[in-house]
Amino acid sequence: MFPSSGEVASVKQAAEIAGAQQRAGAARESGTRVRLRRRRFSDALFHAPQTLRALVRTDELWLVVLAAFVGFGAGLVVVAMNTVMQAMHQVLFGLHAGERLSAVTTLSPVRMILVPTLGGLCFGLLGLLIARQWPRRSVDPIEANALHGGRMSLTESLIVVIQTIFSSGVGASVGLEAGYTQMGSAIGSRLGRFFRVRRNDLRLLVGCGAAGAIGAAFNAPLTGAFYAFELIIGNYTLAMLAPVVVASIVAIAVTRALLGDIGGFQVELPNVIRPIDYLPLVALGMLCALFGIVVMRGVTLAENAFRKTGIPVWLRPAVGGLIVGLLGLEAPQVFSSGHGALHVGIDIAYPLKQLAVMLLFKAIASAVSVGAGFRGGLFFASLFLGAMLGKLFFGGLDLIAAADTPPMIVCALVGMGSMATAIVGGPLTMALLALESTGSLSLTIAVLAASVVSAMTVRRIFGYSFATWRFHLRGEAIRSAIDIGWMRNLTVGRMMRRDVRTVHADMSVAAFRRDFPLGATQRVVVVDRAGRYAGIVLVPEAHAVECTANRVSELLHYQNVMLFPQMNVKEAIAVFENAEADALAVVDNPESRRVLGILTEQYLLRRYAEELDQRRRELSGE
Repeated sequence: MFPSSGEVASVKQAAEIAGAQQRAGAARESGTRVRLRRRRFSDALFHAPQTLRALVRTDELWLVVLAAFVGFGAGLVVVAMNTVMQAMHQVLFGLHAGERLSAVTTLSPVRMILVPTLGGLCFGLLGLLIARQWPRRSVDPIEANALHGGRMSLTESLIVVIQTIFSSGVGASVGLEAGYTQMGSAIGSRLGRFFRVRRNDLRLLVGCGAAGAIGAAFNAPLTGAFYAFELIIGNYTLAMLAPVVVASIVAIAVTRALLGDIGGFQVELPNVIRPIDYLPLVALGMLCALFGIVVMRGVTLAENAFRKTGIPVWLRPAVGGLIVGLLGLEAPQVFSSGHGALHVGIDIAYPLKQLAVMLLFKAIASAVSVGAGFRGGLFFASLFLGAMLGKLFFGGLDLIAAADTPPMIVCALVGMGSMATAIVGGPLTMALLALESTGSLSLTIAVLAASVVSAMTVRRIFGYSFATWRFHLRGEAIRSAIDIGWMRNLTVGRMMRRDVRTVHADMSVAAFRRDFPLGATQRVVVVDRAGRYAGIVLVPEAHAVECTANRVSELLHYQNVMLFPQMNVKEAIAVFENAEADALAVVDNPESRRVLGILTEQYLLRRYAEELDQRRRELSGE
């Protein structure tokens, strides 16, 4: 018999289905091959060969070699940023080759007003475009090492560099040091991820990038190295010394080869600083700390003032640039970072009135520039402010007791280090900067003493450096670059047990005893009819002789105490301590209260202790 038309149709349909399944399978195989090829290409493009990765991960000598490449990149960044900024100053302000903007006193008043104002307008529009195309916030090196295990984005850092160069190039009262360290650290982070180094080594390479950047900026290798130790890495071990110092030295070699020998102060210093001089110098350190707090608070006040005026965000840099330009008519030293003004005027005996004007106007210009939205740091601005305050302090002492005062240049350099310590942090960094800039050991001891007093004063009164103060305003509890990111990664969701059994609150106690005999478990999570968390029943309590309850709902504990999966280990420990509980349920959120798992205090504390021990081993270099 011949097949019917229905049977033929069913056969055709089956064939079509089989063909479709074969094509789908082929497509899946093809897609898998494409993904594998892409993964191999991505691995080859963004990661070093496995042999090289193994060398870097197992032999610290190769980590030093990698740090040298980081330093080389940081040196190129410093040269490029300086070159571009200086070219912008020459074009926009009409400077001659070799002239520094803040050191020139014959600028055109029209340029002094128009360049920062129109430049601020262009900067605001550029920022508006960047915010629309790339809305993510860049990660600072300190924040990267404290929270993200040293992970930074090259793209985001490049945006910061462009904004920093533009800001300083149009005369805003900010420095390039923030851009130096941002890009240098990002290079270290990218190379570290290219070689898939461990978390601690990645943080170290971020510090190497910052060390190279600061070392190259000031022609001071020890300054760069201890800047990394004190501010970017947050601690010091012998294992870290070689990579950081090598990165700083290589970066300086690059800048010397391309820009020549830069940095240092050519000044006459006394051979010995008298012991009696330390008392006023320590007082100067305290004064610098107080003024530094005023400057940091001033930035916040400027931001709040701009916010309250209702001026659009993109227009605020133009208004800030106008204010800087008006201040520059009276004191051109306020423009840009102040390198030229400091190097030219470090040992000039300015009249007290001029010193006060330069100090006040530079502080206002820096606060307004950052508050208006310009990109840049206050590193060199703090050096300039400290030097001017030191000279002003000397002038005041000279009026009281001319014969018993420290020399003016000593007050200027001590004020420079103390102010930078107050705003930037790092007393050893600033003491070594004084040593490498002047070559005077006696001055270095005085700067160190005053800087330590300045750091202690700021810590007692204010509690933050400028960078950590900015983190505080954003809601981040970061006081240094010490790695606390592992605490955020060690969340309740990662530690909880998901195989949790629940019972309904209206279950009878007799049924509960039958299902959960003594010794089977210690506790059971209870939910209501809607599946929402209701509390925890302790099994021994349900089996107690004196138990007279009829329903499980009568034995509930911790009804309103629960954990959430996004909680970090410290938050969870605090909840356990307040509840005095041995175990708590984990729910998705306070509204739905859907049970996800359970976490015991014993396991939580054990994991916390293990992580702490691992950090201790890293700090001790084990």
